[in-house]
Amino acid sequence: MLKITLKDGSVREVAEGTSILDFVKQVSNSLAKKVLAARVDGQTRDLMSVLDKDAQVEFLTFEDADGRWALRHTASHILAQAVKRLYKDSKVQLAIGPAIENGFYYDFDMERQLTDADLRDIEKEMKKIVKENLALTRKEVSRAEALKFFEEQGESYKVELINDLPEDATISMYSQGEFTDLCAGPHVVSTGKVKAIKLQSVAGAYWRGNSDNKMLQRIYGTAFEKQEELDAYLHMLEEAEKRDHRKLGKELDLFSLHEEGPGFPFFHPNGMVIRNELINYWREVHRRYGYQEIKTPMIMNRKLWETSGHWDHYKENMYFTKIDDEDYAVKPMNCPGGMLVYKTHAHSYRDLPLRLGELGLVHRHELSGALHGLFRVRNFTQDDAHLFITPSMIEEEIQHTIDLFDEVYSTFGLSYKAELSTRPEDSMGSDEIWEKATAALQNALEHRGLEYVVNEGDGAFYGPKIDFHLKDSIGRTWQCGTIQLDMLMPEKFDLTYVGEDGEKHRPVMLHRVVYGSIERFIGILIENYAGAFPCWLAPVQAKLLPITDKHMDYAYALKKKMFDLGLRVEVDDRNEKVGYKIREAQVKKIPYALVVGDEEVANGTVTVRKHGEKETQSMQAEEFIKYLQQKIASKDEKY
Repeated sequence: MLKITLKDGSVREVAEGTSILDFVKQVSNSLAKKVLAARVDGQTRDLMSVLDKDAQVEFLTFEDADGRWALRHTASHILAQAVKRLYKDSKVQLAIGPAIENGFYYDFDMERQLTDADLRDIEKEMKKIVKENLALTRKEVSRAEALKFFEEQGESYKVELINDLPEDATISMYSQGEFTDLCAGPHVVSTGKVKAIKLQSVAGAYWRGNSDNKMLQRIYGTAFEKQEELDAYLHMLEEAEKRDHRKLGKELDLFSLHEEGPGFPFFHPNGMVIRNELINYWREVHRRYGYQEIKTPMIMNRKLWETSGHWDHYKENMYFTKIDDEDYAVKPMNCPGGMLVYKTHAHSYRDLPLRLGELGLVHRHELSGALHGLFRVRNFTQDDAHLFITPSMIEEEIQHTIDLFDEVYSTFGLSYKAELSTRPEDSMGSDEIWEKATAALQNALEHRGLEYVVNEGDGAFYGPKIDFHLKDSIGRTWQCGTIQLDMLMPEKFDLTYVGEDGEKHRPVMLHRVVYGSIERFIGILIENYAGAFPCWLAPVQAKLLPITDKHMDYAYALKKKMFDLGLRVEVDDRNEKVGYKIREAQVKKIPYALVVGDEEVANGTVTVRKHGEKETQSMQAEEFIKYLQQKIASKDEKY
């Protein structure tokens, strides 16, 4: 009998050769209905795989990333099978069809140019295949067998893939009904598990992403276990389209992007209001949490970047120039400059923790195809900070930093999930240093009781990190904050402090950002609020709407009073009906529209209409001003 250790630590005995599916049924019949795949000793496997040795087994459902991956990978095979069935006369050749985040795709080489009508037909055929509940079976074959099979099928792309595999590679094929594909897996047990499918679009894609190769047709889709989950996801996509920060940025006159500077955003006056309010808030919070602000140059000598390791590990993302015949680089990160600031003084243990914050403009060379509004740009302001601490302060400072993150994110109504990213392949330093640094971050998370997932191999090249993924108002997640533990840079820059023993010691450094990038964070907030910013961030906090010209003097007098108190207020003095002005204020997502007419002038009042509401309320002008000031001071999300 084999001993199988489950995720909760319990141990079960099972006969050798038992399939994972049969083992799940022994554990729980109800669980067996939900499980899509399993992780065996860290490797994701099909449920039809057999257990042949003692192992650790974790059951994966649609709630797990690898479970979703298996289901959506199967959906891509269903897509390929449907296309093969429907277009037998179009000389269809299969390329690749993986699962991707939130869905799947498959690339096809075929004579027929696919249309939206074709997608509807393909989706209908896919649903037939799901109803057929075809079992997926895996077969391992020799290279010669695989080549013979796909050559006979006329699948030249599969033949190319096989020829590129190592000589000793295990080659596997998956079959469902009449359809067979070259695939490493894993998959769910049958097509019937893919309950809800939606094909979304068709686009061009070069074979293997190389523009020298043939252009293929790529069909994108998504799949869920349940129709209601698919419906909720599609609704979220509709909402996301309405909230697109590029569209709203133009409508609300916040920022623009130009061919003269691709990837370099231009902020307009309205956008600068939001940007400056975020910076003011950042400074206020960081002052309370014991930070000092610094500023370091944008361009520094090559030698600095060689010392930091960026020249060897990050060069492809950097911009360069020459000054006095020497190589210089535009900074892609702020940290090396922070090191030089630290080195300008001798430090003792009494100076630590030393928390240096910087709103530093950095430049990174992003490929033009990857640029996306404010989310992916070539220059951005990183709200950086570098904390120089003793080894004994590591956990306390991480907890202090997370306290700051909690305060900032809750101000915007954003919750988060944490992710621990470990050593990447292209990294500096010894195994011992990395293990020590990773354990320190892990201990801090566990002592705080903060749930987290491990993201293997995604740390910075100089140290592991905790990433904070924010959840917005429609359920999407965004990676913003990060805390990186660095024991290597202080050594490279020979940073020291004098300890209680009078000897020199090496400090530990924490790199951290809260917003991540101010530009990107603004994009996230635009979409989170759908452009309807809370009062403290809104470019215009109130708009006065005089009904006729005779009410203008009252409106402008009130504007001056509010302006002098630091409020952002405008008067709509156009010769338009008041109903039109109200609608315009709603479209511009101004928090408060203040109608003033005869009654308001006579009584010193304003008629207040909140954004998104139809009801109005009459208030004394002084009362409204105090109300608005309180809303701004409290940073209340709601009007």
